[in-house]
Amino acid sequence: MTGADVARLVSLGALWGGSFAFMRVAVVGLGPLWLAVTRVTLAFLALYAFGRMRRDVPAFRAHWREYAVIGMINTALPFALFAWATQHVPAAVAAILNATSPFFGAIVAALWLRERITPVKVAGMALGFSGVVLLVGWQSRQLDDNALLAIAACLLASLCYGIASVYARTQLQGLSSFSVALYSQMTAAAMLALVLPFAPLPTSVSPLVISNVTALALASTAVAYLLYFRLIADLGPARALTVTFLIPLFGVFWGWLFLGERVGIDTLGACALILCGTWLAVRQPARRTSPLPVD
Repeated sequence: MTGADVARLVSLGALWGGSFAFMRVAVVGLGPLWLAVTRVTLAFLALYAFGRMRRDVPAFRAHWREYAVIGMINTALPFALFAWATQHVPAAVAAILNATSPFFGAIVAALWLRERITPVKVAGMALGFSGVVLLVGWQSRQLDDNALLAIAACLLASLCYGIASVYARTQLQGLSSFSVALYSQMTAAAMLALVLPFAPLPTSVSPLVISNVTALALASTAVAYLLYFRLIADLGPARALTVTFLIPLFGVFWGWLFLGERVGIDTLGACALILCGTWLAVRQPARRTSPLPVD
């Protein structure tokens, strides 16, 4: 990994780690579906404006099916699931559960692409997962039915991310990272809009809710997706997904800083385990192929 790769990885971890705090605040006023559709719509408009500004809006029609699939499994479904889950579990917990995405991605790649999971990579994932378990600290929490369903929703969303990373590698070859980021948001917005008639109307759209939705859409979605697909192009899906080892660190930090969520010794120890696991998972040598051309 180059210095630029590391900088993108850390920046993406910070942005996606912050998304859970943004969701936890905004979902109270908007509800999960309205939050998800507002997030992707604003992100699409921001990316489209960026494309127009640099006079490079890619064509949509030729690859609309691929954009629709990636929009559904990498955006619409996980965004809606995490938005619902943050009503019932802390932002830090949702961020922690998101760290299971690399495990799902590795399993999907092994089944779909017949990729070999090396012992060092297994050790890194095991170390990272042990940090996740320590960080959650379930023994200090009494989980009700909604919390258990929220955990399941987070794990299902993480599975979607794992599938999407491999799909992007196999089916989106020849497409630019910007076009995937742009049209995955557009197609996700269209899909989520179909179910809005069944969602309760927003109850309280305060300035705090608006500011959190804006940050969620522009920083944690539009900018983050450009970074993410660039990492897939440079490093491949397995290494790009290791960003989810960093998301819990930032998710816990932002939750503590802005939402007053608890941080203890177990949290600090878990952070060290996750960082070590990330290092082991990304240090394996890999061919620098580019399934998604870099802009």
